[in-house]
Amino acid sequence: MNQETVVSRTPLHQYSVPLSATRRGARLARLLAAEQLEAWGVPLDPARVVVAELAANAVLHGRVAGRGFRLGLTVTAPRTLRIEVTDPRGNQLPPQKRAAGGAEPGESGYGLLLVGELADRWGVRTGPVPCKTVWAELDLGR
Repeated sequence: MNQETVVSRTPLHQYSVPLSATRRGARLARLLAAEQLEAWGVPLDPARVVVAELAANAVLHGRVAGRGFRLGLTVTAPRTLRIEVTDPRGNQLPPQKRAAGGAEPGESGYGLLLVGELADRWGVRTGPVPCKTVWAELDLGR
């Protein structure tokens, strides 16, 4: 996980939508993100894979009964896509790093490894209480 750097960036496009913390909500996050990115002329891959993994994690690990999660997409200058998924479980943070020589993940546990490989930067931000936001940035080139 990378530390979030504070850089003044001009938003070119912004999109945010609340979704239910269900498998259907996670699927809808991927579909809505793909539709929005296509409308903006932003490449779909690897962004939709990152959205799918972050949304699935919000449903699986960030779910609180009666509360949903929020998907946010922002394209900033110079051409960076920021994907944010906010869930109501700020007390359960994703692991920062896998220990060297540590045990391999079981049947699940590969989502954030995949995000780390596909994204140029990613991290987690706590708050507002009780929430957390897991974010990933993809440099889109010029």
